[in-house]
Amino acid sequence: MKHKTLMGMAALVAVVTAGCTQESQNKLGRSIQNWTGTNGILEIYAGENLVRRFLRIDKLSTASGTSNGVDRPYRFGYGVLDANLNDQVDDGEKKVYFEISDYSTSYVFFESPN
Repeated sequence: MKHKTLMGMAALVAVVTAGCTQESQNKLGRSIQNWTGTNGILEIYAGENLVRRFLRIDKLSTASGTSNGVDRPYRFGYGVLDANLNDQVDDGEKKVYFEISDYSTSYVFFESPN
C-alpha cells in the first residue's frame, strides 16, 4: 500500500511539473531545496588561486529586477566567510551576505561532504 501511494504521488508530481514552464519548475526545485536544506560551500578563484570561501550556504539565488522581473547578471546568498580558508567555521567567522557576478567571477559551488 505504501509503495502504491508513493508511486501515485510521484506520478502526480510528474504530471504537474510537465505542465509548468521551465522557470516554474526551477522555482519549485528551489523551494524543495529550501525546505530540505543543503550545506553548500562556495569557493572563489583568482586564476588558479583560491581567494574566498563561504561555508554553510543553504542556496544561491539569481537576482531579479524589481520592476521588470528580468534576471540580473549576479547571484547572491548567505554563508559563513571562511577568512583563513581552513574549511572550518572558527570563532569570530560570521555569516555574511555575498554577491557574485555571472560575467567575471570564477567560482565553484558544491555541497559539503561533512
